[in-house]
Amino acid sequence: MKVAVAGTGYVGLVTAVCLAEIGHEVTCVDVDQKKIECLQAGKCPIYEPELENLMHQNKERLTYTLDYQRAYQNADVIFVGVGTPERYDGSANLDYVYTVCRQIKETVQKDTVVVIKSTVPIGTNDELEKWFNDNSTVHFYIVSNPEFLAQGTAVHDTLYPARIVVGVQEDYSKEIMAKLYYPLTVAPYLAPYLEMDRKSAEMVKYASNDFLALKISYINEIANFCEKIGADIERVTQGMSYDKRIGDKFLNAGIGYGGSCFPKDTKALHWLSQSLDCELKTIKACIEVNKNQRIKLFEKARSDFDNQLNGKKVAILGLSFKPNTDDLREAPSIDNVRLLLDYGAIVHVYDPIAMDNFRRLFQDEVFYFDSIDQAIKDTDMVFIMTEAEEFRKYDLNKYRTLMKTPRIYDGRNCYDLIAAEKAHLYYYSIGRRTVDNG
Repeated sequence: MKVAVAGTGYVGLVTAVCLAEIGHEVTCVDVDQKKIECLQAGKCPIYEPELENLMHQNKERLTYTLDYQRAYQNADVIFVGVGTPERYDGSANLDYVYTVCRQIKETVQKDTVVVIKSTVPIGTNDELEKWFNDNSTVHFYIVSNPEFLAQGTAVHDTLYPARIVVGVQEDYSKEIMAKLYYPLTVAPYLAPYLEMDRKSAEMVKYASNDFLALKISYINEIANFCEKIGADIERVTQGMSYDKRIGDKFLNAGIGYGGSCFPKDTKALHWLSQSLDCELKTIKACIEVNKNQRIKLFEKARSDFDNQLNGKKVAILGLSFKPNTDDLREAPSIDNVRLLLDYGAIVHVYDPIAMDNFRRLFQDEVFYFDSIDQAIKDTDMVFIMTEAEEFRKYDLNKYRTLMKTPRIYDGRNCYDLIAAEKAHLYYYSIGRRTVDNG
């Protein structure tokens, strides 16, 4: 099938490349000329494992263009995969979605299936169908098809999805979507394919993301309580994980969630529930818990140093919101660095992937290093913000030999407590006892 995809960010580009991988001819559309030129040169503008390799393997079926009119006119299906960032009040900003939809309506001259891949508030797709078909000489079939990819595993999540959710009303669009996704429902992919009404499909996205955010916030609350009573959160979650009703996913205590989905989607659903006079109190609490959890390392260090952080050298290991991505959206590192700078600390930073993006935010306000060794040398403390493999495997003895004072504040519980004791570190982690024999 001939497919056009509007937007070449995480959602749009991964969707496009994976659709090409299963045999469709795909045209990617974006307004960013530099991004399109980058893609035309065979380079991936975002960091995502395996994505650039798949681009090269499917280059005969992939086209990148600024010319949306040409792309949309020839398409059997048009995907809308642009961003829906949060507004100041927490509601979803749909400006990019409506801009693309106006372009589609002005351009298309035949009956067309328009698939909304972007995360939009419940009811948006029904409203879009009315808007598209009002005073139109052609018929637009609007489909809700939420994405469930995670950065760092986005390609695998798209090709081997836990489920494909399609919110579709009419027989024609049902037939088109089933045909489009058929290759993913058979071997080797074997993805479950779920048809439902559009509002339910939209709700699946929010309900899924917000449930996972709730699970993270809950286990972080339990971890904080474990610190107070002397329990070990890792033993607690181990015991919980054997219950099949709970499972072992999203039970890692830490400094909260970040990224492009969980923060935005929890706020959007909370805003929508308030606007309908049906406040979701669990979601409200989840947002509050995560906000406080993000700066837990800073607050602990500030307490340990009696608010005297001026002139202290602090190394930040990990800048993105999770390993294997350069995405800084809602990354806890940002809040912690800003607070440290505000308190007069001297900040060293290192991340194996996200350094260039971080420079765009802080420029010369912090010091950038090319390795862990360089970043921690002569520092008073280290904040570990992601569980990158490089950090997890780092020799703990180097903290003692390279740092001025070997004080580790670990937001991802990377190290074994006994190993930290043997290395003679001060080691604070989340929901476990503090090692203080440095």
